[in-house]
Amino acid sequence: MKKKIPAVVLILILSVGTASAQFGSGIVYDPTNYQNALLRYYQLQQHLIQLQQNVAKVTAHLNLALQMAQFVKNMPARYRAVFSQWRNVTSLNTFGNTSSWISGINSGLLPNINLGYQRSTTQLLPYNPDQLSGMNALELARVQSQYASVELADGANMNAMATIGSIRGNADSVQTQIANLEQDSFSGDPTLNSEVSVLNKINAAGVLTLRTLQDSNKLLASLLEQQTILAKQQREVTTNTINAEIERQASLAGNMAQVTSTMTDSLQNFRMP
Repeated sequence: MKKKIPAVVLILILSVGTASAQFGSGIVYDPTNYQNALLRYYQLQQHLIQLQQNVAKVTAHLNLALQMAQFVKNMPARYRAVFSQWRNVTSLNTFGNTSSWISGINSGLLPNINLGYQRSTTQLLPYNPDQLSGMNALELARVQSQYASVELADGANMNAMATIGSIRGNADSVQTQIANLEQDSFSGDPTLNSEVSVLNKINAAGVLTLRTLQDSNKLLASLLEQQTILAKQQREVTTNTINAEIERQASLAGNMAQVTSTMTDSLQNFRMP
């Protein structure tokens, strides 16, 4: 009995020591848990660094966006300029033959252009059929070519008038669109300075530029057409001069041959009385 008591006391002492180590007075060291805690802490640090980098990138993008969103202050005072306005043609109408011309060249309406051109120009008279039948082939070709030059010039002139009238007739509308585009470009309204709005204004400016170039090309084509007809008329003058010289030389050669043959016959048939 005495031997069993110390054994029981020893077991109790060990039991109390183990319990106190687990629940209060001591800390049990677990290497695996400690390594896992360190690894988790390192991962959290890496996540924090990544978040800081992302925040820095977002902040930089935001600053760039804010900088790009800034626009020039008071743009109308800095950049708006005054340009010349389209003006319609005016003219006196002493004999009452210029009003249709003026109306047509200011509006581009073909009936007014045709009537105005006919009233304001000298009409080309037709040849009498008997006169044409009495011409030789060279003279008839010359007359027909000159008629063609006048008729082509009339067509080119009326086409140029129509082009000028169309451009001038649409000038007010085009001027209004340009003014709207200018007003929107100089506006300080944020809705008109967004990326999409700016792209839309750029597209509108491009379309207006193309239309203006198209009108310029039409005018250049009309000028080229008139220059071509003038070149044709100059060629006719030169050609008629050359043809007249060729005809004169041929007539001279024929006359000389006739005179020579007559003189030869006279000399051969000459007899002394």
